[in-house]
Amino acid sequence: MKVILKQAVPKLGKEGQVVNVKAGYARNFLFPQSMAIVADKKQLSVLERQHAKIAADLEKTKAGAEAVAEKLNGKSLRIQTKAGADGRLFGAITSQDIVDEIKKSLGESVDKKAVLLLRPIKRLGKYDIELNVHRAVSIEIKLSVFDPDFEEVDEKLPELEAELATEEPAVEEEAGEPVEA
Repeated sequence: MKVILKQAVPKLGKEGQVVNVKAGYARNFLFPQSMAIVADKKQLSVLERQHAKIAADLEKTKAGAEAVAEKLNGKSLRIQTKAGADGRLFGAITSQDIVDEIKKSLGESVDKKAVLLLRPIKRLGKYDIELNVHRAVSIEIKLSVFDPDFEEVDEKLPELEAELATEEPAVEEEAGEPVEA
C-alpha cells in the first residue's frame, strides 16, 4: 500500500515522502497515529503542488541568502573583550556575539544558527568562522578577538595556537580511556 508520510517516521521516511508499506502497518499504526495518508491521485497532486511551492520559496530565500553572502564573504570582524594575562577570555565568544557584531559592523542580520562554531571561542586570536546562510550557500568570515590592554597577543599568537592544538588531542585521549572502578 502506498502512503504519503505526514511526518518523519524512523526507519521509514521523511515528511512528504511516498512510501510503500504493508496494509496492516498502515491501518494499525500509521493512520491511527496520523503519521500518513493514503497516496491516491488527489493526494499525490496536492503533494506535488506543495513541493512546487516549497521549491519556489527555497529559490526566493536562496536569492536573498546569496545577496547577503556576497556582502559578507571574506569580510573581517573585530570583537573587543577582556582577557587574562595568558590570553584566555573572561567568558567566551558565542555565535550570538558574532551575530551581534555582524549586525553592528556590517549592517546585515544573520540567524545565530547559521554561525558554525564547534565550541565557544575562549582565547584571543584570529579565527575563520563559517556561516551557513542557506542550505546551498555558505561563506567564511575572519574574526579577530582582541583585548586593547593585552598588547602581546600578536607576539604570543603562534604559541597560543600551538598550545590550543595540543589541548584538543589530550581531551580526546581522556575520553577514549576506560574508567577503572
